Amino acid sequence: MLIFVAQNFHKSKYFVLNSEQMKDIDINKYNYELPSERIAKYPLKKRDASKLLVYNKGAIEDHIFSELPELLPRDTRMFFNNTKVLYARLPFEKITGAQIEIFCLEPHDPADYSMNLTTRKRCQWKCLVGNLKKWKSGVLKLKGHDKIGLEASMIEKTPEHVVVEFTWKTDFSFAEILEEAGNVPIPPYLNRAAEEEDKSTYQTTYSKIDGSVAAPTAGLHFTPEVFQQLKAQHIPLHEVTLHVSAGTFRPVDHDNVRRHQMHEEYIHVDRATIASLIDNKNNVLAVGTTTVRTLESLYWIGVQILNNKPNQEHFFNVEQWEPYKEVGSSTTQEALKAILEYMDRFRLDYITGNTRIIIVPGYEHRVVDLLLTNFHQPKSTLLLLLASFIGDEWQKMYQHALNNNYRFLSYGDSCLIKL
Repeated sequence: MLIFVAQNFHKSKYFVLNSEQMKDIDINKYNYELPSERIAKYPLKKRDASKLLVYNKGAIEDHIFSELPELLPRDTRMFFNNTKVLYARLPFEKITGAQIEIFCLEPHDPADYSMNLTTRKRCQWKCLVGNLKKWKSGVLKLKGHDKIGLEASMIEKTPEHVVVEFTWKTDFSFAEILEEAGNVPIPPYLNRAAEEEDKSTYQTTYSKIDGSVAAPTAGLHFTPEVFQQLKAQHIPLHEVTLHVSAGTFRPVDHDNVRRHQMHEEYIHVDRATIASLIDNKNNVLAVGTTTVRTLESLYWIGVQILNNKPNQEHFFNVEQWEPYKEVGSSTTQEALKAILEYMDRFRLDYITGNTRIIIVPGYEHRVVDLLLTNFHQPKSTLLLLLASFIGDEWQKMYQHALNNNYRFLSYGDSCLIKL
C-alpha cells in the first residue's frame, strides 16, 4: 500500500493519506446548493470586468480580473491551454424530414486531430447523436449547406458513442466544414441554444489549436490589455494543449469516487515548454484545471520513461489512478529531464498522449504551485481538483462567492489560489 504525505498549506501541517483512502472519497461531501440564477447564462461584455476571488493561505479578498497582474507573486510563470473550441454540432436531416444533430466528440479515423481536421472527402468521428431513435439506418444530409454536400453514415454504435463516417465531394477540409456549418457546443447547464455571439465569447483570445468541444473557461477572462500588463511585469507566458472533451461536464455518478470513470483527453506539449519547467524554479501558475491536468500528467509521463514503461509510437497514456499506484519517488526535475532526454533520443519536437488523470484531495502536486480557475459544478471532478489544493477550505471560499454575488460556471467569475 502506498502512503502519500500531502501538505495542508493553509495550516502549514502535514497529513497522511494512503492511496486507497484517496480513492474512497464520498462525492456528497463535495456538494453545495447552486441556485440557477447564479449560473452565468451569458458572459460580461468586457471579459476582464469579471470578479476575481483571491484565496491566499486562508484569507479571502475580492478583486476585479483586470487587477490580476498586480496580484501575482513576482516569480510567477503562467501556463495556458491554447486549445480551440470546434463548432462541433452539425445539423442533419433524413429524407423523411426527421431532424438529427450530430455532436462530434473526437476523431476516430484518422485518429490524429490534425490529420482528421485537415482531411478532405472522408473522415470518421466518435459522436453523440441527438434524436438517435429516428436514425436506424441510411444516409443523412447536412441541413442548410447544400454547397458543402456533407453526408453522414452510421458505422458503429456503442453505449458511449456512435462512430459516424462523414463524406463530401467538395474541396473543403473537415475543419472548414465545421467552421462553416457547425454550431458552438456551449455547456448543457446554460439551458439555451447557442447564439452567433458564442462563437467568439466561448473561445479564449489566445486559442490556436482546433480540437476541443468545451472551452478552457478560466482563460475566457483574459484580454489583450491583461496580457500587456503581464508582459510589462515580465511574467513569462507558456502554452500547452489539452483538447477538452464533453466528459468535463459529466458529474461523478457514484457516491464513491473510486467507481467514477474519468474521461480521456488528448495532450500536446512542446520541447520549449518542458525545458522552461526545468530551467526555472519560479511559481508555476496553471490557468485552468485542464492546464493543471496537462502539467501534472507530464510528471507521470516522465516516471513512465524512467521506469521503461512501453508506449505505442511515442504516444503516452496516463491512467486515471496511475498517480496513486505508481511510486513517484523521482523528483519533478528528474521526471521532466527524462522526457527531454527521451525527446532527444528519438528526435521529437513535442510529447503527445492521452490523460485520464483524476486529481483528488491528498494528491501531491509535482509541477503546479498556483491555480486560476472558475467556480465549478457541485459533485464534479473539477471541484475535487480544487480541493486538492485547499482541502475543505473550498466550502468557505464558495460560500463567500455565493454570499457576494459571484457568477458561477463557464461564463462566470474566477478565483486565484495562492498558497
